[in-house]
Amino acid sequence: MARYTDAVCRMCRRQGMKLFLKGDKCFTPKCPVERRSYAPGEHGQRRRKVSEYGMQLKEKQKIRNIYGVLERQFRKSFEEAERRPGITGENLLQLLEMRLDNVVYRMGWATSRSQARQLVRHGHFKLRGRKTDIPSARVKPGDTISVHEGSRDTEYFQTVIPSMAKKTIPKWLSLDPDGLSGRVLAMPSRDEIDTNVSEQLVVEFYSR
Repeated sequence: MARYTDAVCRMCRRQGMKLFLKGDKCFTPKCPVERRSYAPGEHGQRRRKVSEYGMQLKEKQKIRNIYGVLERQFRKSFEEAERRPGITGENLLQLLEMRLDNVVYRMGWATSRSQARQLVRHGHFKLRGRKTDIPSARVKPGDTISVHEGSRDTEYFQTVIPSMAKKTIPKWLSLDPDGLSGRVLAMPSRDEIDTNVSEQLVVEFYSR
């Protein structure tokens, strides 16, 4: 399976903003965006005029990088968003938010989406009562996500439990830190998705 293996902080520097791909490191002075706010590479500090197409492409890549999906997955999600009633851009963000790895991240079981993806792949979670190791599995309102019984006593989850009670989770989710479980209450509205992106540029990119 194809995957990105380069330094993920290069993505943030290329976008000129924090995408919060490295968890807690993004909130420290060690964050590369804090130290070098220009794009990576030999010509990173060169100023270039960006075309309309370039802006649309950059925004598409930004959303892909934030949610950690490959181009083929992202295109399929966009095509599904187009088929659904409503605003295509909002539908796209909703579909990405309803991925299992993103929900695990939003509930506070991981400090980044990449860490959440790894936890799901290693079989630490159950979706609707069944063990699931597919990060892209789509959750629905009413679904429950819980830590697998065999993983509850591991050092990682015992360390996470005290910090979970302090975390703020979106209104469309509910969390039971002591029971190591959570529930999806509803589909998130655009106001409840705090991802700093312009989804309309992505719609324009694919509508060319």
